[in-house]
Amino acid sequence: MRVLITGINGFVGNYLAEYLLAQGHHELWGLTRAPGRLAPALAERVTEVHADLSDAEATMRAIVAARPAVIYHLAGQPFVPESFRDPAGTLSTNTLGALHIFLSLIELRSPTRVLVIGTNEEYGKITEGDLPINEQTPLRPANPYGVSKAAQGLLALQYHLSHALDTIRVRPFTHIGPRQNERFVTASFARQIARIELGLQPPIVQVGNLSAQRDFTDVRDMVRAYALIVAHGEAGAVYNVGAGQAVMIRELLDLLLEASSTRVEVHLNPELMRPIDIPLVVCDATRLREQTGWAPQIPLRQTMRDILDYWRGEVRREANQTNPA
Repeated sequence: MRVLITGINGFVGNYLAEYLLAQGHHELWGLTRAPGRLAPALAERVTEVHADLSDAEATMRAIVAARPAVIYHLAGQPFVPESFRDPAGTLSTNTLGALHIFLSLIELRSPTRVLVIGTNEEYGKITEGDLPINEQTPLRPANPYGVSKAAQGLLALQYHLSHALDTIRVRPFTHIGPRQNERFVTASFARQIARIELGLQPPIVQVGNLSAQRDFTDVRDMVRAYALIVAHGEAGAVYNVGAGQAVMIRELLDLLLEASSTRVEVHLNPELMRPIDIPLVVCDATRLREQTGWAPQIPLRQTMRDILDYWRGEVRREANQTNPA
């Protein structure tokens, strides 16, 4: 079965490709914007196809070349603060890419199954009465990123209803793990601690809002859920993916500090605060669990240690490149 992953170079895309290869998917294609951008570990095992998804004709050519039975659509602008800085770019990137995929499949009369990756940010401003959040919770996005993903998901539903496209939507809650961009909270903490351990910065960790409570899942558990949804999910449906437990961001920082022998001070940096931040988010993934049997397997403590170990290696490598022996 041919599988195409858009956004294969991203944090989740890399893990998804590794998982599918380990499960025996030998006809795996990855969409990149230009040749030669696949991670070295994937380059010999994944067929690369190129397109800017904002270009409808290029998107069509890529899909014709790959002829996928399944598309995992992960490509997009994933960073909430960036969506406030560039709302127009975020809306364009996260809606046009999906739209061009859908229109290509309609023109090709292709039965391809498309997993469209949304976000819990679509739910946005949550009230106490909404918790835990299930798929029937009203969408009240509180940032342009959430709006863009809600629009993407509605396009997926619309083309399922109007043209019988085999689309499935997922709304993953916060997922973390090694190799995540340092702009995200746990990666930012871990990178700072790794730099402090090597004496590359003062023993101070800059933080934003530590009191927010989020539903965290290891990215390796998340991609396993995506594969199960593709295999067992219902066309046109939407599935939440999350652990079902709220954890305060301060607790994640404490787990990192516990794994480090370095003593640090924690300083609140107002520049790291969001214009609006939801205090408590908890996922109800009952639909996913009942339909696929999925449950998270990786403990949060292990995830945090793996993140810190990853950044220790990255910071050491960066230091060696800057100051070779």
